[in-house]
Amino acid sequence: MKKWFVLGFLFCFMDAVCQQPGIVAAEINSVPLVADTFLGYDSLGAMYSLTNNVLTKQTDTQNWQYKNPILGKITKVDLLNPLKIVVFFQNFNTVVLLDNQLNETQKINLSDNINPILPFAVGLASANRLWIYDSLSQKVGLYDYAKRDFQTLTVPFVGNVRYYESNFNYFAWTDDRGNAFRCDVYGKISALGTMPKNNQFRWVSDSILIYKKDDQLYVYDFNGNKSTFIEITKKTFKNFTYKDQILSIFTDHGITNYKITIP
Repeated sequence: MKKWFVLGFLFCFMDAVCQQPGIVAAEINSVPLVADTFLGYDSLGAMYSLTNNVLTKQTDTQNWQYKNPILGKITKVDLLNPLKIVVFFQNFNTVVLLDNQLNETQKINLSDNINPILPFAVGLASANRLWIYDSLSQKVGLYDYAKRDFQTLTVPFVGNVRYYESNFNYFAWTDDRGNAFRCDVYGKISALGTMPKNNQFRWVSDSILIYKKDDQLYVYDFNGNKSTFIEITKKTFKNFTYKDQILSIFTDHGITNYKITIP
């Protein structure tokens, strides 16, 4: 009898240890939004979305819109600098820079470059430069739009770029096999590891990201190859963004913002 009691206690203990506690997201507020795509918030708290290929910026008191149907579908919007928003039109090899009221300040046609560039990925870098992944050379480089000069940083990639994000100092991407990499402004490439299968993800730090799989969210740490479940109140949602410990979930009814602390 004593032996069975000890074994039962051990099984219960092992089960409790194996079940990793999830991260609880504390709901902050909900914001109504009717849009095709929620893009996120900038560093000043303005909210951005796309509806019928029109970019909209919203604050508590004002709305601004930008559209340019001549350039086709908006492929990507970079909100890293709210005073210099980057809008990428892949079908026309064109990048448009907008000010904080969504006025065009510069239009960059990369087809006019001396050496042809066929960009698949575009993001804002530092010092009047853009990150570009060029599909022709299969290299990442920095494009100085003041000098109209493109300097490649890497050797040609093995595999295709599936998803990318960037900031002033790094360009990060995953390939079609789920391998994750990061390149700095000096061209140094770091292999981060293999991604879990997912529908969407966002970087949190150099080695941590949040990913969506089957309408559930997880935090993944490359250093420990560990996924941790995030507990949120919304059961189905279209997409999500993350910025400064705020997790924003986009549903058919709008945005729900959560405070989240990632270990």
